[in-house]
Amino acid sequence: MSESRFKDQVAVITGGASGIGLAVAEQLQKEGARISIWDRAEVTDFAHSVKLDVTDEAAVNEAAAAAFAALGRIDILVASAGITGPNLTVADYPVADWRQVIEVNLVGAFLCNRAVLPYMLKNDYGRIVNIASVAGKEGNPNASAYSASKAGLIGLTKSLGKELAKTGIRVNAITPAAADTPIFEQMKPEQISYMLSKIPMGRFVDVAEITAMVAWIASKECSFTTGAVFDITGGRSTY
Repeated sequence: MSESRFKDQVAVITGGASGIGLAVAEQLQKEGARISIWDRAEVTDFAHSVKLDVTDEAAVNEAAAAAFAALGRIDILVASAGITGPNLTVADYPVADWRQVIEVNLVGAFLCNRAVLPYMLKNDYGRIVNIASVAGKEGNPNASAYSASKAGLIGLTKSLGKELAKTGIRVNAITPAAADTPIFEQMKPEQISYMLSKIPMGRFVDVAEITAMVAWIASKECSFTTGAVFDITGGRSTY
């Protein structure tokens, strides 16, 4: 880790008030980045923050403009905002809940990815890291909306990475196994036990391990990889 790896860079972190987003924001700040947090909760510990709903197109576009105006550039986006939705079978899944999960996890990430692009293109440089999930690769039972939203986010990452491959912008995703964060509060205990049982290492991923991977993907060092999916599942998924 270098305290100057992200010197003079600005990172936007969605869902940065807690969990993985907050840990990533703190790490990038330690390494020199100025941070703009976009979250439904109010945050005051960073250079800039916007309280918003990532599914609101106008609010997201305004947040990007505000971050650029306040901090002078946007170099990094870590799209971490997400919800799990209820743990129910497809047959019992309420349509309204399904749509909400897709709106937050997929449409919200799309809106944030799209909103930062004009500012990254100004400098022909950028790093976008979308926080997907192993559920998007394998599909978790009783979590169909979450699994589908994360699979869609992987597809978005691959498409956008290829669209921007000849620019200085790199777009990648990570697919972590479950981490013990506040998102567990949205899940049934049996769902948490199921996820743990699928990890060969027999433990949940530590948020610091996710943060270390994200920090590298968000750095200048990650220069020849785009549209890729980085696995961090303790052996659960090996592709």
